[in-house]
Amino acid sequence: MLTNPLTKRQLGIMISVFGLLAFIAIFLFDSFGTSDPDAGFGPSQQLALVGSVLLILLGFTLYPLGDTPA
Repeated sequence: MLTNPLTKRQLGIMISVFGLLAFIAIFLFDSFGTSDPDAGFGPSQQLALVGSVLLILLGFTLYPLGDTPA
């Protein structure tokens, strides 16, 4: 049995960190040349960037909810 459940603030931090890591990874894949260097950012990369920014924002909305269990 868990004695210390995951709080909403901790969940928000985890979601924000995963979104930030995804955001950075998209730019790293593009800079290392794993995608076509002449094509620039394609629609799937743009969609992934928007999704990672939405994850970061979702995590930020959980911060003010405090230490209540998630």
